[in-house]
Amino acid sequence: MMKIQIKSTNVQYNDQGEVNTVQVHFSGHNDSRTIHINGYIPLTAEEYTGNEGLAALTGMVRQNLADQLAVV
Repeated sequence: MMKIQIKSTNVQYNDQGEVNTVQVHFSGHNDSRTIHINGYIPLTAEEYTGNEGLAALTGMVRQNLADQLAVV
């Protein structure tokens, strides 16, 4: 099982002060620490709204990683 940790969120706002886009930076590793991964996923304001909590963001990162690895 990969352990994913949210490191930071970078929120960009538009001229009206509303959320425009969000970068969710993360790192992760498996239990034996033989596999490491890090990066960020971009989210739209719609994707971010209602998913601001760590559990929700971690789930979104996991899903994004699974989707990306399925393409390989």
